[in-house]
Amino acid sequence: MATLEAIDAHQHYWDPARGDYGWLTPATTVLYRTFGPADLAPLRASCGVARTVVVQAAPTVEETRWLLDLARNEPSIAGVVGWVPLDDPHVATLIAELAREPKLRGVRPMLQDLPDDDWIVKADTARGVQALIAHDLAFDALVFTRHADALATFLARHPTLRVVVDHGAKPPIAAGGESGFAAWAQAITRFAQFAQVHCKLSGLATEAAPGWDDATLAPWVAHLLAAFGPQRLMWGSDWPVLNLNGDYARWHASAQELTQTLSADERAAVFGGNAAAFYRLKTGLKTGPGGHPAG
Repeated sequence: MATLEAIDAHQHYWDPARGDYGWLTPATTVLYRTFGPADLAPLRASCGVARTVVVQAAPTVEETRWLLDLARNEPSIAGVVGWVPLDDPHVATLIAELAREPKLRGVRPMLQDLPDDDWIVKADTARGVQALIAHDLAFDALVFTRHADALATFLARHPTLRVVVDHGAKPPIAAGGESGFAAWAQAITRFAQFAQVHCKLSGLATEAAPGWDDATLAPWVAHLLAAFGPQRLMWGSDWPVLNLNGDYARWHASAQELTQTLSADERAAVFGGNAAAFYRLKTGLKTGPGGHPAG
């Protein structure tokens, strides 16, 4: 039975020598080295993942151009989510220029790192948002629970902007506790009420304590599925950040296990089809055993 190809909806490539990754220092241990397509290729192959969406890791236009240059000659890169100064008066011109690259599929302002949790509703981003909509580009929201009010206001303000919440809004898995889960779950339910919003089943291993297993992640994954359904959830590895607390094959297998109650078509959507549709990726068909995604 033919199924949509498997797509990793969220991973990164970087080179520390470029010098614009403020967070990437020797203290980040296993992450402080160059990661490129050749490093990911065998991991993708072992999980049957055909292509990926590469997401920015530095808040610079220069890194976005570097990723687009990389994507131009790398077939495994299906799309790039870059960065632009969304509140710059001339951002519409910049977005129009970058959008000439067919693999630019969205932008991400790295909201989690900004000093003001309400930046997304206080900053003058109207020009930038309208340019994204005009060029059919998506918006990746990198947020925590504490950003819920601001992001919900932003979503209500821009109902035609396609938005995806990265990493399930980074749930407080390691901290545990009912209050943390409840606040996060409420935020997720709130985001899911907006029809234009999708969510990434990614980054959960990084937010868990060392020694996590399927049972650790199960309630968090269950709530994401309940809120967004298999039609608006997309699997991503968050590799190589994932290497801080797991590995590609382990997280892929865990996500497969935690979504086993879905139908074959629903699993194909979560592990590829939804990313292809949301990011407007050109995609093909791949054969998977038993009708499941070939990953």
